[in-house]
Amino acid sequence: MRIAEISSSPSPSTQHQQDSQFLLSQIESSIKHLEHFSSTLNNTNTNTNTNTNTISSNLRQSLTQLSQLGPFSSEFNLHLWKLSYRLWNSCVDLSNLNPKLRSSSSSSSSSSSAAAALSLDLAKLRHIAADILSLAGNVSGVPSPSIKSASFYYKTGLIWHDLRRFDLASSCFEKATDLLSNSNATATVSADDATKLLLDVNLARSRTAWELSDRNLAVALLSRSKTLLLCSDHYGSLANQYLAFGKSLLSKKNETESLSEALKLMKEALDLCEKVGDGNLRELRWKTLRFISAVHLQKEEYESVIKCVRVLRQSDDEKNQHPSLPVMAVKAWLGLRRFGEAEKELRGMVVNTGIPEGVWLSAVEAYFDAAGGSAGAETAKGLFLGLMGRCHVSAGAAVRVAHRVVGDGVESEGSKVRAKVVAELVSDDRVVALFAGEAVAKERMAMHAVLWNCAADFFRSKDYGTSAEMFEKSMLYIPYDIESKILRAKGFRVLCLCHLGLSQLDRALEYINEAEKFKIYLQRSDHDGAISQIQAMTTCLDFTTDFISLSAHEAVACRALPVAVAALSNLLNFYTPGKSMPTTEIVVLRTLVTILTQQPGNELEVVKFIKRAHNRASELGSDLFFGKGEIGRRERNWFAVTSWNLGTRIGKEGNYELCAEFFRLASEICCVPVDGQAEENNVMVCKSLILTVSSMIASEKQRKAALSESEVNEAVKLLDKAGKILKSISTGTRLNDDQFTTIEPDLFFIYTFSAYDIKGRLNDLASQQLLVKSFASSKACNSKHLLQIGLTALQAPQSNHEVATFALNECLSSLLSSPSPDFENVALILRKLIAVASIHKGDTDDDAVYGMYKQAYQIMVGLKEGEYPTEEGKWLAMTAWNRAALPVRLGQIEMAKKWMNIGMELAKRIPGMETYKACMEDFVDCFQKKCNVQNNGENRPQLVE
Repeated sequence: MRIAEISSSPSPSTQHQQDSQFLLSQIESSIKHLEHFSSTLNNTNTNTNTNTNTISSNLRQSLTQLSQLGPFSSEFNLHLWKLSYRLWNSCVDLSNLNPKLRSSSSSSSSSSSAAAALSLDLAKLRHIAADILSLAGNVSGVPSPSIKSASFYYKTGLIWHDLRRFDLASSCFEKATDLLSNSNATATVSADDATKLLLDVNLARSRTAWELSDRNLAVALLSRSKTLLLCSDHYGSLANQYLAFGKSLLSKKNETESLSEALKLMKEALDLCEKVGDGNLRELRWKTLRFISAVHLQKEEYESVIKCVRVLRQSDDEKNQHPSLPVMAVKAWLGLRRFGEAEKELRGMVVNTGIPEGVWLSAVEAYFDAAGGSAGAETAKGLFLGLMGRCHVSAGAAVRVAHRVVGDGVESEGSKVRAKVVAELVSDDRVVALFAGEAVAKERMAMHAVLWNCAADFFRSKDYGTSAEMFEKSMLYIPYDIESKILRAKGFRVLCLCHLGLSQLDRALEYINEAEKFKIYLQRSDHDGAISQIQAMTTCLDFTTDFISLSAHEAVACRALPVAVAALSNLLNFYTPGKSMPTTEIVVLRTLVTILTQQPGNELEVVKFIKRAHNRASELGSDLFFGKGEIGRRERNWFAVTSWNLGTRIGKEGNYELCAEFFRLASEICCVPVDGQAEENNVMVCKSLILTVSSMIASEKQRKAALSESEVNEAVKLLDKAGKILKSISTGTRLNDDQFTTIEPDLFFIYTFSAYDIKGRLNDLASQQLLVKSFASSKACNSKHLLQIGLTALQAPQSNHEVATFALNECLSSLLSSPSPDFENVALILRKLIAVASIHKGDTDDDAVYGMYKQAYQIMVGLKEGEYPTEEGKWLAMTAWNRAALPVRLGQIEMAKKWMNIGMELAKRIPGMETYKACMEDFVDCFQKKCNVQNNGENRPQLVE
C-alpha cells in the first residue's frame, strides 16, 4: 500500500486513549477551578452554590464517561489517584469555610439556605472523589489502596448520613464494606487498623439501616461486629450502639413489643460492658443498667427495678448515684404497694442536693397518685417544706404540689383533710415568699386559681368552714394594688357569704337584709342612702369589720367612690391597739388616699388622712404601723412620694397654702425611721423643706396677708434643716438623674431666694449677704438667678443695697463673659447699679458712679449699631451730660469736663442723637472759651430727655 493510500483516521486504541486523556483533562480543569474558587472565596462575593453545583455536575458527567473507557494504564490510574486527593482536599477547605459562611449569614434565611446547599454540593464532590479513587483501583507503589478508597467512602457516607440522605449513605457504606472485605492489609496499614475501620463502617451502616427502618439488618450488622472487637474501645463503641437503639425503642412507651426489643438490646450492651474486665466501661455499664431499670419500670416489672437500683447503689462512685435512681425506686415500691419504703426513698431525696426540682416533683406526684388520702397529703406537704429548707424551690413547683394534693373534687376520699393540708402549706411564710414580685405574677395567679376553685367546690357542697379557709388562703396570692381591687372585692364578698352560712340563720338574715339595701342604694347611685346603710350595718348582731371591707369593695366596684370613702373612714374607727383586724390600718389609709386622689377637689381630705398616717406612726411606732424591713420602707415611701406628687400638682394649680402642707408632710414622713433607720437619701427631705417655705411665701402674696411671727419662725427652722442637708450633698452636678437623688440648680436657687426673704424679715442683713455670696460661688448659679436676687434686693420692703450691688455686678460679669450677651439685661443692670451708686455714694463722691458710665461706654465700643438698646444708650448719654451741671455752677471745671466728655462719647455711640451731640459740642466750645477768660457764667449744660 502506498503511503498516500493509508487512511488518516486514528486506530480504535488510539481513539480510546485520546478520549480518556480528554476526559482526564476536563476532570483536572474542574478540580483546578474548584481549588481556585476555594482560595479566593474569603475575598470575593462569588455565588458559591452556582460554582460548586456546576463543578459537581461537570465532574460527575466526565467521570461517568471515563468509567466506560477502562481499563487504564498504571500511569493514568496514578494521575486519577492524585486528582482524587486534590478534589478531596478542596472539599475539606470549603467545608472549613462553610461554618464561617453560615454564621455570617445567620441574619438571612436565604443566605442560610445557600450555606446548606453548599454542604450538599460538597457531599456530592466527596462522593465523586471516592468514585475516582475507586475507578483508579490498585496502583503500583500505593500501599493498601482498597483501604484508603474504603476510608473515602466511609467518610462520605457519614456526611450523607448527617444530611439525612440515608440511601446515598447506605450506598457508600456498602462500597466501603466490599473494599474492606476484599482487601489485604499491608505493613503500612495494619490488620488492626483495617479491622477498626471495618467495625466503624459496620456501625455506621447499622445506624443508617435503623434510620431506614430496616431493624433486622441494623441488628444483624451489630451482631456481625462482635467478631471485630479487639479492645475495650471497640466494646464500648458497639455497646453504645446497642444502647442507642434500645433508647430509641424506649421512647415508644405504648408498644409492649418495642419495650421487649429495647430490653433485649440493652442487655446486649450490658453483656458487652461486663466482658471488659479493666473497668474502662464501668460508667457505660451503670448507664445501661439505669436504662434497663427504666424499661422494667415501664413493663411494670417492679421487682426487677428494685434489683437494678440495688446493684447501681453498690457502686462506690458518687457520679453513678444518678438522680433518677430514687425516682425509679419510689415508683417501683409504689407499684409493689409498699408505701413505707416509697416514703423512705422520698425523704432521702430531700437531703440529696443533687436531685433536680423537676425530678423530685415527679416522684412526689407519683407517690401522691398512688398513696392518696390524708397520709399522702401530709407526706407531700412535709417533703415540700423540707425541700425548701435545703435549696431554692420555684413558685411553679409549689403550684404543682398544691394542685396535686387538692385533687379533683370534694367528693373524693379525704378531700377535706387534703384541703387542710394545702391550706397549711400555702400559708407558710416561706411558700408565700416564693410568689413575691412581678417575675412570678403568672404563678401567683395560678396558685390563686387553684385555691379559689377548691374553695368554690366546698362552697357548693355547703362545707362553709373549709370553703372560708380556702378563700382566705387565696387572698394571700392577690397583690395589694389598684389593679387587683376587683379580685380582692370578690374575695371579701365570698368570705362574707361563707361566714353568713356559718352563722345562725335568723341573725344572718338581719345582715343580709341590710346588705341587700346597701347594694340597691349603690345600683341606684344613691350615695347618701348607701352611706347611711353602712352605719346601720354596724348595729347588726352579726356585724364584723369584714362587712365594712366588703361594702368598700362593692362601692369601688360600682365606682361609688364617696361611699367607698365613707366605708373605709368608718372602718378606721375600729382600729385600737391590740385588736385583730382583717386588714392593716396602713392599707386602709393608703386605699383611702388612692381613691380620693382619683378625683380633683378632695385634697383637704387627702391631707387629713396622710396626717393621720403620720400621727399613727408616731403613736404606735413606725415598725408596728408601717411594718418592718422592706415592706415598712415601701409603705412609708409611698405616703411620702404621694404627698410630694400632690404638692407638685397643687403648686402648679396655684393653691400654694395647700401645696405647702403637702410638702411639709412629705418631709416629715420621709424622716420617720423604719427598723430604727431614717431615709438614707435626704435629698427628697431637703427638696420638700425648700418647697414648703417657698410655697408659704407664695401663699402670703396670694392671700395678701403677711406671714405671722410663728410662721416665720417655722420657716427659719425648716430652712436651717434644709441648709444642713445641702452642705452634705453635691449640687448641680447631675441634672438628669432621678428627681429624688440630686438637688437641681433651680431648687438651690429657690432655697437661697426663700432664705434671703426670711432673713430679711428678721433684719439679718449679714446672713443675707453670706447666703448670696455662697450661692454665687456654686455651680448652680447662673446670671438669671443673680439678676432676680439683685432686683429683689433693691425692691423688697427690707432692701439690701450691698447684696444688690454684689449680685448685679456678678450678674453683669457673667453676662459679659458670654459669647452673645443679652444686652437688654446688661443695660438694665447698668441702670440699676448707677441708681444704687447714686443713692448710697452721693453726688459729691461720684467716682463709683462715673466708673459705671465709663464701663457702659467700654461695653458699647465695638458693638454694631442697635445692638445695645437705643433708649438705654440715650438715657446713659443724657444723664451723664446732666451730671456736669452742678460742677459747672460750682466752678469745678475738671469734674464738669469729665462728665461732659463721657456724655458726648456715649452720644456718639447711639443712633438718633446727632442733634443732641451738636448741641453738646457747641456748649463745650462756649464753655472752654469762658474758662479761658476766667468767666464761669451761670449757664449749665442741659438737655431735656
